[in-house]
Amino acid sequence: MPQDAFTISYVAKELKDRLIHGKISRIVQPAREELTFIIYTQKGNIKLDACLSARGARLSLSDDEKPVPQVAPNFCMLLRKHLQNAEILDVVQPAFERIIYFDLKCVSDFSSSVMRLYFEIMGKYSNAVLCGENGTIVGALKTTSIGNDTKRLILGGVKYALPEPQDKVMPDDISALKQVLKTEGDKAKIIADRVTGISYATAAEAVASLGESLTAEQLYGYLFKQKPDPCVTFLNGEPTDFKVRSCSREQVRYPAILQAQAAYYSYVYKKQTFQSAKTKAESALNAQIKKIEKRLAEIHSKLTECEGAEKIKLKGELITANIYAIERGAKTLECVNYYDPEGGKIKIELDPTLTPPQNAQKYYKKYAKLKRTLLSVGEQKAQAEKKLDYLYSISAHLTAAEELCDLEEISEELIQLRFVKAVKVKNKKAAITPYRVFEYDGFKIIAGRNNLQNERLTKSLAQDDIWLHTQKYHSSHVAIIADGRNVPDGVIKTAAEICAWYSDGREGAKIPVDYTKKKFVKKPPKTDAGFVIYTDYKTALALPDAHRELLKEDL
Repeated sequence: MPQDAFTISYVAKELKDRLIHGKISRIVQPAREELTFIIYTQKGNIKLDACLSARGARLSLSDDEKPVPQVAPNFCMLLRKHLQNAEILDVVQPAFERIIYFDLKCVSDFSSSVMRLYFEIMGKYSNAVLCGENGTIVGALKTTSIGNDTKRLILGGVKYALPEPQDKVMPDDISALKQVLKTEGDKAKIIADRVTGISYATAAEAVASLGESLTAEQLYGYLFKQKPDPCVTFLNGEPTDFKVRSCSREQVRYPAILQAQAAYYSYVYKKQTFQSAKTKAESALNAQIKKIEKRLAEIHSKLTECEGAEKIKLKGELITANIYAIERGAKTLECVNYYDPEGGKIKIELDPTLTPPQNAQKYYKKYAKLKRTLLSVGEQKAQAEKKLDYLYSISAHLTAAEELCDLEEISEELIQLRFVKAVKVKNKKAAITPYRVFEYDGFKIIAGRNNLQNERLTKSLAQDDIWLHTQKYHSSHVAIIADGRNVPDGVIKTAAEICAWYSDGREGAKIPVDYTKKKFVKKPPKTDAGFVIYTDYKTALALPDAHRELLKEDL
């Protein structure tokens, strides 16, 4: 739901109930337009997120862990200076605006004062503004410049003023609402356009609940008297919004609007973080793949050139064999090619500035150079193809990635390869990404998410566990934990289908999947992560299937 004044009024009430008399123990700024406050209350620590970007502007509670920059921005340092250990005296929404302010008791070694921190939840105009006791702005996340078209100054030393009221009626003015509802047309649009603090989404829910012929009294009751029923709405299983109340058939209810809001934005944050991380990884990886593909194209060009090496050598030999018949300064030599079974003639170009022996030596030197190039380029081609195959394996895991934890070790792999730079953040806990774990017919099936995991998984298996990998495709390493038992064909079939799904052949029909016992799987020394060789295997044809119904808690 858009953060209109109607929704914000419920957020403000719940924040007041949760945070009153709490103390700000920590302030961080994880992004340019985000602030996070850790607030100590009698019921424990509460994390308050203030997102002040154009999209997703809000004031909400959160449990999501976000990276902390090494160096705090200026506004964050200003807030720490004034608000560290400040007590929250009040949380208020002024004049049905899209604004929430905190009155804060700030105590230092030498003074005590009350400051006010405004959070303006207004789309692209969202801001955080800190004011002193006399209402003077101390600092702001976003400041305005002085100009002829500046209607509202947000600048240190200037008196803070609320935004100018819009030419709309107040939602608690029933007589004015009656005039609004007399207008013919789309009632939801009319309400959103002419009533202060009501977005189209809120108006549409009110009309859906009360009907197109709703009265001013009914609308007033919906906005101010009706008990909230917080929920997150869904469409095709995907969260679409959080709402104070909704007529949607597909929804999950929560006891408080803050909980519904936190659940929805936690999903949004994870989705956006996942997409951003995936795009970054794909961009870095594709740049390296293109670089190696370009290098291979150059190598193939050189190899094509080297294909004529034997013909160059032949010309040198024919010049030597016919050296007696070549006049100095001649530009060509036409002679019988004695290597040709039919005894045909060949025309050889000569350099008129060179003697016949020198012309022969020129062809011999060119032949020797091409042979050296062929040997060198052949080794370079093998190395480039091996590297490209390894990068394609990373690309396959990126394509199969479905959530943020799928990308964590892929990003680490790209950092180790120096394709991307490591981002230094404070207090980042090193965590091992869990495997994908399935259970079928009493057997545990484990699938790796990336090359680093594949390597760890394969090393961890017992000698009689079953190991699977697609044939001629890049895929996750998949294992069946045998625990000394014979593994039924049905379990192997299911594991093969999972292996086929987490491969770069998942869009195809039946995919060949090799399987063998772990004791037949070996990793050659000094090879890339996830690279193994195996023997004594059998092959099953499997249709790709994620088998999400079998997915258990990750290990």
